[in-house]
Amino acid sequence: MNLQLTEEQKMIQKMARDFAVKYVAPVAAEMDEKGEVPFDNIRRMAELGFLGLTAPEEYGGVGADTVSYVIALEEISRACASTAIVMAVQNSLVNYGPQKFGTEEQRQKYLPRLTSGEWIGAFALTEPGAGSDSAAQRTVAVRDGDDYVITGSKHFITSGGFADVVILFAMTDKEKGTRGITAFIVEKGTPGFSVGKEEHKMGIRASNTCELIFEDCRVPVANRLGEEGQGFKIAMTVLDAGRIGVAAQAVGIAQAALDASVEYAKTREQFGKPIGQFQAIQWMLADMATQIEAARLLTYSAALKKDSGERYSKEASMAKLFASETAVWVTNRGIQIHGGYGYMKEYPLERYYRDAKITELYEGTSEVQRLVIAGQLLR
Repeated sequence: MNLQLTEEQKMIQKMARDFAVKYVAPVAAEMDEKGEVPFDNIRRMAELGFLGLTAPEEYGGVGADTVSYVIALEEISRACASTAIVMAVQNSLVNYGPQKFGTEEQRQKYLPRLTSGEWIGAFALTEPGAGSDSAAQRTVAVRDGDDYVITGSKHFITSGGFADVVILFAMTDKEKGTRGITAFIVEKGTPGFSVGKEEHKMGIRASNTCELIFEDCRVPVANRLGEEGQGFKIAMTVLDAGRIGVAAQAVGIAQAALDASVEYAKTREQFGKPIGQFQAIQWMLADMATQIEAARLLTYSAALKKDSGERYSKEASMAKLFASETAVWVTNRGIQIHGGYGYMKEYPLERYYRDAKITELYEGTSEVQRLVIAGQLLR
């Protein structure tokens, strides 16, 4: 396994870092405080190609590999996890569905608009009573001639409030459980499709999370993604890619917390000397750095496995599990190093801590990741 970055990967990393430092970091705290989506920076990400980084060039994408994607996502996450999750959802959960399972007509229609940022996408699987248990979802799609009539609601949908297109999952045959789930591409403005309440969250507050409502929403058969009953397979395949993105996001948050903690340890003085000279602080920093590097390598490993064309479910879940738990642990240690200041909004550690927690929850909880890993081991 070659872990040396290519010149192209280094270029993408530098581009993402420069963008994050110049545009994202200066407004991150303000956007978090106000709970406002940084639309200007989303537009800039689109102009740089970050919303179509791994999509094929023939559909307007950059055509970069998954390693390039996670490198760029880590850099943006270091500055603002809320901005990064828009990029992650667009690439992993939205673009990847039509790219892998769509018809040529669907790819031609949707991917150029998504990769250019003209349209922003959302991924709608979760429901109030169906989180980890996808088979428990109650949104139904009934075939009626050349349409499906969809009724139900989706919950906790990232970017849902301003999404132009949604990858939606609904039951077409409840008797078949997960084999009765079908995927659809639903455009904003479709009669019967509306946005419900917006959620007010602990972290990633500068991203939009909301409810989506479908009331006798008629979606053409031409907008079905894949075959009828193939939705669960599509969802799980796409989520494998998404988990690599969440792992990169977690690594970026953790790295930001370490960077801030190292700087604070050099400048904060107690008992007549910088606290970085105390062994207790040094050991915390050493453990933080080691955990982050291990998480980063797991994330790169999963990305390389995906690019190889081999199955990578286990590696994606390992990366997501370890990186997300590392992010929570590292940000907690970072607050401890900062002492009382770490608890205050004047310093970024409390934001990193709040942002880190969601990485253990969305796109499959840590418990679900352990089930996936164990299931692969016991096959």
